[in-house]
Amino acid sequence: MYAIAGLTIILTLTLLMITISLWLPHTSPDTEKTTPYECGFDPLGTARLPFSMRFFLVAILFLLFDLEIALLLPTPWAINSPTPSNTLNYALTVLALLGAGLVYEWSQGGLEWAE
Repeated sequence: MYAIAGLTIILTLTLLMITISLWLPHTSPDTEKTTPYECGFDPLGTARLPFSMRFFLVAILFLLFDLEIALLLPTPWAINSPTPSNTLNYALTVLALLGAGLVYEWSQGGLEWAE
């Protein structure tokens, strides 16, 4: 009984919000709002310049090492488990793999900004 009433209220509110959101924002964009910067000045070049692949590589490496910290953060507490040697082996394996990947990227010149 209460579930049907709650479902009815939820559906009614959802349909009401959808109707209001489709009915209210009838705006006509002008030329300044359709420019890439929306601040009124004419851009000097195109707004769709491609990023360098080096930027993406460094960003992905940053995320990878940030996740490594999140993975290794519980290691001190896991040392108190019944098998601390397994915990240390897993942590050292993660560090060794990430270190080997970093050394490989460094040796290939992937971390240099200038070519």
